[in-house]
Amino acid sequence: MNRFVFTALVVVLFFLPALGVVGLYYYFCYDLPRIESLRDYRPALVSEVYGTRGELLGEFFIEKRYLIKLSDVAPVFIHALLAAEDAHFFEHKGISLWSIVRAALKNISAFEIRQGGSTITQQIVKSLLLSPEKTLSRKIKEAVLAMRIEQYLSKEDILTLYLNQIYFGRGAYGIEAAARVYFGKSAHDLNLAEAAFLAGLPKAPNYYRDPTRARERRAYVLGRMAELGFIQEHERQEAEQAPLVFVDRAATNMNKAPYFLDYVKRAIEQKYGAEQLYNEGLRIETTLDLAMQKAAEDAIARGIAEYDRRTGRKQPSAVQAALVCLYPYSGHIKAMVGGRDYQESQFNRAVQSRRQPGSAFKPIIYAAALDKHYTPASIIVDSPFVVESRGPCTFWEPQNYDRMFQGPTTLRKALTYSRNVVTVKILKDIGVDYVINYAQALGIEGEFPPTLALSLGTCSVSLLSMVRAYAAFCNLGTSAEPLCITRIVDRDGKVIEENNPQLSAVLSPETAYLITSMLQSVVEEGTGKKVRALNRPCAGKTGTTNDVRDAWFIGFTPRLVTGVWVGFDDLSPLGRHETGAVAASPIWLDFMQAACEGEPVQSFTVPEGIVFIKINPATGLPPQTPTEETVFECFKENDLPPGLQERSGAAVDEEPEPDFLISPPEMPTPE
Repeated sequence: MNRFVFTALVVVLFFLPALGVVGLYYYFCYDLPRIESLRDYRPALVSEVYGTRGELLGEFFIEKRYLIKLSDVAPVFIHALLAAEDAHFFEHKGISLWSIVRAALKNISAFEIRQGGSTITQQIVKSLLLSPEKTLSRKIKEAVLAMRIEQYLSKEDILTLYLNQIYFGRGAYGIEAAARVYFGKSAHDLNLAEAAFLAGLPKAPNYYRDPTRARERRAYVLGRMAELGFIQEHERQEAEQAPLVFVDRAATNMNKAPYFLDYVKRAIEQKYGAEQLYNEGLRIETTLDLAMQKAAEDAIARGIAEYDRRTGRKQPSAVQAALVCLYPYSGHIKAMVGGRDYQESQFNRAVQSRRQPGSAFKPIIYAAALDKHYTPASIIVDSPFVVESRGPCTFWEPQNYDRMFQGPTTLRKALTYSRNVVTVKILKDIGVDYVINYAQALGIEGEFPPTLALSLGTCSVSLLSMVRAYAAFCNLGTSAEPLCITRIVDRDGKVIEENNPQLSAVLSPETAYLITSMLQSVVEEGTGKKVRALNRPCAGKTGTTNDVRDAWFIGFTPRLVTGVWVGFDDLSPLGRHETGAVAASPIWLDFMQAACEGEPVQSFTVPEGIVFIKINPATGLPPQTPTEETVFECFKENDLPPGLQERSGAAVDEEPEPDFLISPPEMPTPE
């Protein structure tokens, strides 16, 4: 054989196959994904919402996953996983021929697929880098990538990726989510029986939902652990006999304040987008007090049940109710209920609904009047009054609820007994536009009719904005923007949002105190007297609309402001006697009794510039004879009406009687 022929044979027999192998390698591998992305592993994570005391309120996610370090996982689970999935994980370089052969033999002998031949590294490639189709070319690419990963990452990093990425069924991605979803505990606290069960799931989580199959799979994993020396035989037997006790799946879906959580969700989506909320593992710290929230939900449920009882309904009605509680000095939302049942209706009646407040709007008008030189002792005649109307009727003659008139009435008494006609006269005097601007300055959002009908609360407003307005009364004229989120921290621990109270002065401390004092009278002797049972200083106002379609009560102590609304979504009447005092104020009282339990009794702060003067409550003037009935009334020192100015100096030194409505000054305890 000459040299040329020999050389040709060498090329044909050796170099061409080698070139072919190289060619095949590049054919399969030229477009492989870059494995560098694995070092910056940032999977979709659960965003968690926390209450003011650190309680977990709820979660937002697409994939239920919580990142966990390898060192935080129970060692027994690591052993169980290796036994079930890849016993030679710490020995191979990405692929294991022995595992493939062993799995094939096991599956043939069992007449079913009980074991796979893929290593943990290969499973990461399947999950993170390649599409799931089953072809020879994809399998080759998988093997190549697995070997590359083994060169690029440590075994510990590879295992950490797997533990956080793999799907365990029940919507749980990663071992931490699986431990919580199945057993209500952290992966750090898994016992042997639980670990063996979970380790057997990744192969076919839906298949092993069947209890019999699940027990068989667990027995297989325990057997492998014993074979490999991870556990003793007696441990295997004990774990195999242990019952599988799963937590209720509903209990793992956090839903402790659904309407509030929805309110938080909308705020975050509006600012950051849904992608950030559902995938970025945010820690969202909120203002909600879980104990108050529970009290609010219970109060609403009892109030609705009591309404059904009063109205003689044998089946639950479709009546709805909403409640909002604010801390007036910061605007923190402490409780929010937007309806009777979130599962039935996600419409948040505390925020999204626009309803007429009825007489609950009157304190806005009376506060506005106090800034137009009215005083609590100003006299307005409660008498028939006719107003020209632009509607189908030429004239409008407003009526009081009792269809009667009281004659000369002080401003305090008119608000205490919710006299409609007096309120119309006040509004006509101070101006509709002025009151609308006043209401908007207090933070009330809605539609305001530019007519005298506004005096009867014919505007359309939200419960939350009304509560915010009353909060300014409580906080001596300072309005706090309602706040639901205090802080947001991203997955890396970086604070991306931190909210402090947004405060603004909207009326003088003197005006705020005078209207608060008048609203105390509503509670002590007027339409709100049912809530006197709270047995602590409080102020508030009922509201009832035409045909009793809406029932309101908004009230406050020196520490908390709460509003309640009751009504039907379709505007059906509640019933002839279902006024704010009957339908709404008992819910308010029920909630506030729980919310104030254990709190010290506090009085409303009397600001500088307020004086107390004895007057005749019938005339609003100082007594002319020693036998006249007198009470202490409060006034702005710099805005005393004629006839009282000469008495102001003496009045400052006098103290109200102990049983008078106004308590001695005392600052509320900070939140």
